Amino acid sequence: MASAENFNTLSAGKGSNTGFDSSMFKRKFFQAMKYVILVLGCLIVIVPLLVVFLGSLKDNREFLSSNVFALPTHIEWSNYKTAFIDGKVLLGLKNTLIILVISCFFTVILGTMTAYVVQRFNTVMGKVMKAAFLCAQLFPSITMQVTVYSIMNKFGLVGTMGAPILLYIGTDIISIYIFIQFLNNISYSLDESAYMDGANYFTIYFKIILPNLKPAIATVLIIKIISIYNDFYTANLYMPSDELSVVSTSLYRFMGPYGAKWEIIFAGIVICTVPVLIIFLFLQKYIYAGLTNGAVKE
Repeated sequence: MASAENFNTLSAGKGSNTGFDSSMFKRKFFQAMKYVILVLGCLIVIVPLLVVFLGSLKDNREFLSSNVFALPTHIEWSNYKTAFIDGKVLLGLKNTLIILVISCFFTVILGTMTAYVVQRFNTVMGKVMKAAFLCAQLFPSITMQVTVYSIMNKFGLVGTMGAPILLYIGTDIISIYIFIQFLNNISYSLDESAYMDGANYFTIYFKIILPNLKPAIATVLIIKIISIYNDFYTANLYMPSDELSVVSTSLYRFMGPYGAKWEIIFAGIVICTVPVLIIFLFLQKYIYAGLTNGAVKE
């Protein structure tokens, strides 16, 4: 009897090994699809950058006649020199840096203060402000451009850096929502402990709230820097002068009525991409740092 039972057990084991395991097939299939999607996502990001870089190394004749993925037969480093000098990229970077520093500084200070008041103090005014922020998001910004331009013109800000700086600071409602969401993860016990020790609201804000919002600040800075850096419409509308050109408008001078010097524009794009890439690599580590984890032990 024991021999017969062992034989039946071995036969059942062999049958299960040779059978089709559907759960394992599904798991491997979804795992393969995951990697396929990741590869496609990487290609979507890398291929345009590769095309721009290869195009920046070609002369005008080769650029117009060759394939976009073709390697340059002769590397034209002079495109970068032309883009940097004739395109006044250095002036554009300087003006862009001034606008970025001022706009980002006030966006962080005003945004975190507003989020602190709205999220921490459950008042009627805070609820009204939340509703006002939501209503402001419902209106397309393009529908108010005539009114905004008229206001800026009456204040004498058209043709100066003040107009885009005020617009970048005053229309950043998304940043306030990001700060509010991060404030929800900071325990009220920190505020209460500091308040019981004699700290006022400004001390709580500067000593507790602001340091613990570093991940949110890094996230907002990345979004803000990229949006300002890529914004062509605002800079071209409110700062048409060549002396006030920024990165996005400085490259526009190579667009003419009889054609565009795309190889020089591509070289300028590569030059202008490097600072943003460096800033992103420096700040991205703070996004998922989770500096508030473990601040209060339950």
